[in-house]
Amino acid sequence: MLVRKRPEKPAWAYWRTVIGVCAGVAIVVVGSWTGHVAKADEVDCAQYKCIALTFDDGPSPYTDRLLQVLKDNDAKATFFEIGNKVAANPEGAKRVVEAGMELGQHTWEHPNMTTIPPEDIPAQFSKASDAIEAATGQRPKLVRTAGGLIDDQVLAEAKKQGLADINWDVIPFDWANDGNTAATRYMLMSQIKPNSVVLFHDTYSSTVDLVQQFLPVLKANGYHMVTVTQMIGEREPGSTYGSRDNGPPVNGLVDIPPGEIPSLPDTPSPPPMPNIPITDIPGANSGGSNNGA
Repeated sequence: MLVRKRPEKPAWAYWRTVIGVCAGVAIVVVGSWTGHVAKADEVDCAQYKCIALTFDDGPSPYTDRLLQVLKDNDAKATFFEIGNKVAANPEGAKRVVEAGMELGQHTWEHPNMTTIPPEDIPAQFSKASDAIEAATGQRPKLVRTAGGLIDDQVLAEAKKQGLADINWDVIPFDWANDGNTAATRYMLMSQIKPNSVVLFHDTYSSTVDLVQQFLPVLKANGYHMVTVTQMIGEREPGSTYGSRDNGPPVNGLVDIPPGEIPSLPDTPSPPPMPNIPITDIPGANSGGSNNGA
């Protein structure tokens, strides 16, 4: 026997459609808030809020823990590593690449590239790129100079060597606030905006602590943590991006409840890892009062 289907009332059909559309929108919106729309390396930064976290001066004893923190939060980042540190710890650099991070160079010995003799500029780039390529099989396309200090002569050599310069627009002073991560956190809360490039250092255990506790804040605010290249695209060799300063405060982040901030390992905070003293350029300083030592 054929059973006739009861005609659907127009009002119910209308509201069923409305409910379906709203549910679909809610899924997309909630997904974008919670970071579940796509994994970090699949995100289109033209459609979603992105931020590029960058870490200078590694590899260090704290790199592996930092990589684990990033992995646990589906976060990608860009590392700018010093060539002589890579040469001393090639496996550390290799693990950065194997973790899916972007690896740029931070010169061979971390000198002020604008004050060293001009004839020493090429080797600071080439030796760093050689060390990274030997360790990872990849020759870097990005460079960040010590302190973000550049001039036309430095950029001209970077162009010759296929390197684009990357600075930043958020500088939270993690190296100055090593014992006061609350001050660093305040700078992040007040400065971060969509498509920010943030300068951190991969030489402080306190920076890893800060990142572990701050990534949930970024995720709660709908941010996806991606590499520099994913966020701003391929850069022309010899070009420069960003600045050396913070912009005016934005105060665009909403904090999360204290109970949602991850607890930290109950271990002593090791001292920072110094840079290796410069040997190639007489009188040059790799950072710190004792030439990095």
